[in-house]
Amino acid sequence: MPETHASAVIPADATAVWRLIRDFNGLPAWQPGVTHSTLRDGDAPDRVGSVRTLTLLMGEEVSECLVALDDHTRSLTYAIVQSPYPVQSYRATLRVTPLTGTGESVVDWTLTFDCAPADAEQLTGTFKDGVFATGLRGLTDYFS
Repeated sequence: MPETHASAVIPADATAVWRLIRDFNGLPAWQPGVTHSTLRDGDAPDRVGSVRTLTLLMGEEVSECLVALDDHTRSLTYAIVQSPYPVQSYRATLRVTPLTGTGESVVDWTLTFDCAPADAEQLTGTFKDGVFATGLRGLTDYFS
């Protein structure tokens, strides 16, 4: 099962960063690759089981389910329900950790997924160097 990880120091305290990230419907505010997010009728941006549909820059749609949300550890986990990517069992976690000496925070984004062996390297690069890197730059820009 392929896995990847990306992290960045964000120029804001962990409480502010977590407040932004924990909004499961708020991804377009800081992820430049996402133009729109809509929650399924009756869902809430902080309720496990909620499903969001994201519209990407090129018009593709990705539906994701909030699997876990933990304010104590400042982490949220989501899974892809439907997407144009040839993946199964996609599970990603975002975690915010304070840097106590600087007032900044670290955001870690981890992912495991399954796919055809021939697609693993390309998909790992797409998620790490594309989706995650763009999102972490977007978070940095949001707080700069």
